[in-house]
Amino acid sequence: MNNFDKWNKKKKILDKKDIDNLKIFFNKREIWWCAVGNNIGLEQNGKGENFERPVLIFKKFNKYVFLGIPLTTKEKNLKLPFYFKLTGAKIESIAVLSQIRLFSSKRLLREIETIKPELFKQLKNQLRIVEDL
Repeated sequence: MNNFDKWNKKKKILDKKDIDNLKIFFNKREIWWCAVGNNIGLEQNGKGENFERPVLIFKKFNKYVFLGIPLTTKEKNLKLPFYFKLTGAKIESIAVLSQIRLFSSKRLLREIETIKPELFKQLKNQLRIVEDL
């Protein structure tokens, strides 16, 4: 069941954040818990009170916005999924490459970890394949 009203209240609070005073420092290759919200259709939803899910920072444009890839642990019917394991994780994560999008850094909640450069390069190559489809 979608809870759009609860998400809209959370979104209003996120929007009021003064990004210049938050002192959130993020970079590409980092995975953060991110308030992605309550979305529609097959778009990835956040979970819990903060409507959060892990997001990989693919490209940082500035301190305000970044291109991010939502992550999941549930097997889905995805074209060219990108599987990898987080440090210490028991199950694989899946980068949902088809749902790469622009995020405000106001949505960032807390950092999880940074993936290794070699793994990030493999992900970029996989994304190029998706782009060519």
